[in-house]
Amino acid sequence: MNFSIAKKTLFLSVLLGLSSTTFAEFKQAALPYASNALEPVIDQQTMEIHYGKHHKAYVDNLNAQIKNYPELDKVNLAELQKQISKYNAAVRNNGGGHFNHDFFWSSLAPSNKTGQPSAALLKQINADFGSLDAFKQKFNEAATSRFGSGWAWLIVTPDNKLAVTSTPNQDNPLMDIAETKGIPLLGLDVWEHAYYLKYQNRRADYTKAFWQVVNWNTVNQRYTQAIKK
Repeated sequence: MNFSIAKKTLFLSVLLGLSSTTFAEFKQAALPYASNALEPVIDQQTMEIHYGKHHKAYVDNLNAQIKNYPELDKVNLAELQKQISKYNAAVRNNGGGHFNHDFFWSSLAPSNKTGQPSAALLKQINADFGSLDAFKQKFNEAATSRFGSGWAWLIVTPDNKLAVTSTPNQDNPLMDIAETKGIPLLGLDVWEHAYYLKYQNRRADYTKAFWQVVNWNTVNQRYTQAIKK
């Protein structure tokens, strides 16, 4: 069941609530939960600064690039990622930052609404990693070993297998410049601004706590869409 990444990014737009039609500028979607809903894993102050300052800056800076690249007002955010090499560093960093954060917020849920991996996803996790615990360990290692700022990801590869990878800065696996390309199912922000107020330099503690608020319901939906022929 091979698939083309170029043909599979539209479903991400649907899951992120992004329109595939023309728009004049990129928008920052509202958080899908209250800013204190993920406590104690992610504290309210961190959430408000992360969403209201950092993410907003990526959106504003990306929109500022429309004057340099007028065609951006006709490009869907998910589609932008797979042609990112056409643009300058500002579009890459801020376009990636906007996409990654939209993806991140929808990957999280209050601990009583997270769900569980679906039977199909769990079967593939077991096949590719050995067990759910082994997958989590590999993911945690990717997150904690990423030097400096970046992201850890669970992706579907072009041969419909699962893989764990990481990217620097605001890059992601959809980008045409990514070292390991694939359809992202789950991502973890390991920039210090995502965790420093609560966890200081203890990135490993933040990474372990993250599993308490993973929105498996959304991950399951992404997996179902990613493996369709």
